Amino acid sequence: MQEKKVIVLGGKQTFLVRVLIKKLDENKIPCQYIDWNINDISTVRSEAAFYVLYMGEGGVPADEVLHYMNDVISEDSGVLVVIGEDTDIAYLGGKILEGLIYKSFKRPVDNEAFVTMAGILYQKTMECGNKKSILVVDDDPSYLSLVREWLKDDYKVYMAASGMNAIKFLGKNKVDLILLDHEMPVTDGPKVLEMLRNDPETKDIPVMFLTGKSDRDSVVAVLSLKPEGYILKTVLKYELLGTLKDFFAKKG
Repeated sequence: MQEKKVIVLGGKQTFLVRVLIKKLDENKIPCQYIDWNINDISTVRSEAAFYVLYMGEGGVPADEVLHYMNDVISEDSGVLVVIGEDTDIAYLGGKILEGLIYKSFKRPVDNEAFVTMAGILYQKTMECGNKKSILVVDDDPSYLSLVREWLKDDYKVYMAASGMNAIKFLGKNKVDLILLDHEMPVTDGPKVLEMLRNDPETKDIPVMFLTGKSDRDSVVAVLSLKPEGYILKTVLKYELLGTLKDFFAKKG
C-alpha cells in the first residue's frame, strides 16, 4: 500500500506551521505542507491520509478552493482537521460539509493534543484499506453528512451530491455498494441505475435505493427497477448498519 501523508494546507508557511510539521515529523507521522490552491492540492490528492487546514497569518482559503476541497474529500472518503480562530472556523460554515470536518482546534494550538489526535487518525486511515466501500448519492448535503457519520467507522464512505457526480466518480473508482437516492432533480435515481446497468464497467455494482416514500405503490415502483433492495430515509442508525451488515454477509 502506498504510504499516505498528512497534508497541511495553509496560505503561508509561518513559524507556527513549521513547528506543527516538526511535531508530526518527530512522532513519525508523514506530512507535507502545501499552499492552499487547487493545482497543488490536486498533485498530492492520491497521497493524502487526511488534510489539516491551518488558518492564521495566511488568512482563509478562497471559496473556489473550499468548493474543490469539498469535492476531493467527499470523493476520496477523506476528512479535514481545521485549525484557526473562532471567526476562521465559523467562516467554513456552509462552505465545507459538516460531516467532513473530523475535529477543529482553536489557535493557539495545543501541539501535544493535536499530535495525539493526528497519530490516532493516521492509524485509522491506514487501516481503512480493508473496509468495504460505499458510495452514498443524495442531493441533500445534510443527509449525506448524516449517513457518512453513521457509516464511517465501519466502511469506507464516498459521497456524491448528484446523479451525474456519481457517474463521473464511478468512471474512475470502484465501490462495493451504492446507496442511491431515488428522488433527485435532473438525473434521478432510476436514470442513474439505468446508466450504470448499461455500462459494462458498472453494471455489476450492487445498488440499494434510498427513498422517503413508504406507501405500497412507491415501494413497488422502486423494486420494479430490480435494485439489491431499498432503505427508507427514516431508518435509524442501528437499522441501517444491520441492513448493510446482512447484505455484505450474504455477498461473502
